[in-house]
Amino acid sequence: MTSPSSLPIYLDYAATTPVDTRVADVMQRYLTVDQLFANPASRSHMLGWQAEQVVEQARRQVADTVGADPREMVWTSGATEANNLALIGYMRANRERGMHLVTSTIEHKAIVDTAHALESEGFEVTWLTPGRDGRTSPEQLRAAMRDDTALVSLMAVNNELGSINDIAALADVAHEFGAVFHTDAAQAVGRIPLDVVAQQIDLMSLSGHKTYGPKGVGALYVKRHPDIRIEALIHGGGHERGMRSGTLPTHQIAGMGEAFALMQHQQQEDQAHIAQLRERFLKGLEDVDGVFANSPLENVVPNILNLAFQGVDGESLLMALRDVAVSTGSACNSASVDPSYVLLGIGTPRALALSSLRFSFGRFTTDADIDYALTLLRHALCGLRSTR
Repeated sequence: MTSPSSLPIYLDYAATTPVDTRVADVMQRYLTVDQLFANPASRSHMLGWQAEQVVEQARRQVADTVGADPREMVWTSGATEANNLALIGYMRANRERGMHLVTSTIEHKAIVDTAHALESEGFEVTWLTPGRDGRTSPEQLRAAMRDDTALVSLMAVNNELGSINDIAALADVAHEFGAVFHTDAAQAVGRIPLDVVAQQIDLMSLSGHKTYGPKGVGALYVKRHPDIRIEALIHGGGHERGMRSGTLPTHQIAGMGEAFALMQHQQQEDQAHIAQLRERFLKGLEDVDGVFANSPLENVVPNILNLAFQGVDGESLLMALRDVAVSTGSACNSASVDPSYVLLGIGTPRALALSSLRFSFGRFTTDADIDYALTLLRHALCGLRSTR
C-alpha cells in the first residue's frame, strides 16, 4: 500500500503544524533587500520604524487573541524559552516571596526539566499527580499550597492527552495563597477560550508553530503588576522591557501575529472540522479489539487522541505505519524508547503505555486522510498481532 500523496499522511499536529499559506505570504514581506527587512530596534531611520510597527502590530494580534494588553507580551524564541523565563525568571526575582513552586508530573518537558533545574538551585518543588483523566483539580492544588509558595505552573491543555485543566479555578486557588499563576498554553490557542483577565492568569507561555505559524518564535504574557517581576535570562540590549534581549525576527513575529489572528477568526470552524475528524477516526476503530483511549472522553480538545493498542508494541506499530506521520508521545521526548512519562503519570499500566500512539489532527487534515490512515492502521495491527 502506498500513500495517495508522495508524503505520509500527517497526523502529528500536536508536535507542530504546517505554516498556513496566508501566514507564509505575510512572512515573505520582511526578508529580502527590496522588502521591509530592517532591524525593528533601529530607531534612527524610517525602515527601522516601519519594521517596529510590524512587530507591534503582531504583538497586538497575539495579545488580542488572549485578551491581554499588547504591552504585556514579551517575544521569545518559542514556548520552551517562555516557560524557562516564566519559571526561572520569576522564582529568581522573587526569592523573598518564597522558594516553593507547585507543578504537575505530566507537564511538558519544558516545565518538568526547568523545575528540576530550579531544585538544583535550592528551590523546592511540589509535584502534583493528576487524575486518570490527566487533569489537576483545584482541591489537589489547595492541599499542596504553602505560605512560601511563590509560583504555580499548570498547563492549559496537555500535549499528549489533550486534557483541559480548569485554569481559572486553579489560578483562583493560587491567588488565595498569594502565589502567582503560570500556564503553558502552547496547545490551547484556538482550541479553548483564553482570556487572561477572566481566567486570572499572571504568566502564560505561547508558541507560534502550534498555531500554523513559524517555528522559532513564541511569547510570554507577563501581567503588568508591581508584584510580578521577571529576572532576564538573556542579556544584551535590554529589549522587551528588559526581560529578553536580542534582535527581533520581524518575519517570524509577523507570521505568529497573523497565525494567532487566523486562529481567533477560524476557531469555531477549525474545531468543528477537527471534532468531526476525531469522531470519524474513532468510529473506524469501533470493531477493532484491544483499542483503549488514554485521552479522556470529556474536557478534552478534539485534535489530540492518544490510543493504546493492547498486545502491540508502539514502536513496532510506528514503524509499520510508514505512510502515516504519528508519534508515541511528545516530540520533545520522542528519542526515548521508555514509555511516556505522561501516560505512566496518570496511572496507565506500563504494557499499555508501551502500546500507545498519539494521533493529532488539524486544519488541513481531510476525511480522505483519516480513511487512508485507518486502512493502514488496521492492516498494521492485523499483521503485528498475527505474528505474536
